[in-house]
Amino acid sequence: MLNNLLTSLSKRDSSDIIFNQYQDEDIRNNLRLYFDYLLQNKHDVLLIGEAPGYNGCRLTGIPFTSGAVIKKSEHKIFKKIGSEIVLHQVVSENTATILWDFLGSNRLVPILWNAFPFHPNKSRIPKSNRRPNVLEIEEGKKYLRIVYDLFKPKKLCSLGQVGEKVLKELFPNEKIIYIRHPSRGGKKDFIEGMLKLYDSHIA
Repeated sequence: MLNNLLTSLSKRDSSDIIFNQYQDEDIRNNLRLYFDYLLQNKHDVLLIGEAPGYNGCRLTGIPFTSGAVIKKSEHKIFKKIGSEIVLHQVVSENTATILWDFLGSNRLVPILWNAFPFHPNKSRIPKSNRRPNVLEIEEGKKYLRIVYDLFKPKKLCSLGQVGEKVLKELFPNEKIIYIRHPSRGGKKDFIEGMLKLYDSHIA
């Protein structure tokens, strides 16, 4: 099923407003390494964001990471797979830094994903971020469903309102845990939400 996901991701064309990082074999393999680790260790909390940022998942292929996080983090996942991850650029990204600072060296890593798995940018401005539109969010649901079926998570969590809306639409009978996104002054609320999640389930 993981191979099917990676193949499906790789076939999506890029455009003036969407960059498909998974057309790059190295970036696609980074996601494989990350998901293989989670599957082997039976991780079961899904955390969904909005879309990749231009300094983050667009360059690494792993949601909510940056090259700087992968190189500098003391977390055990990167001790295990970091040497195999291929990075063409190493830059920092604020949300990734906040999340992995919270995870520290040993907290269980959520299954990190996005409502739209490709990087949405403003027209002809690759190094920009924009909110995915309705059609893109709808497209993203098919990939999210595959990720859900792959991991069969016990808890569904959103980082921000876009992820929350998508999870509620796809899984109307499941409880969705909302956690504020750390951007735009939300870091304190983000940390409080993550602490509640870990205290209740995956400390």
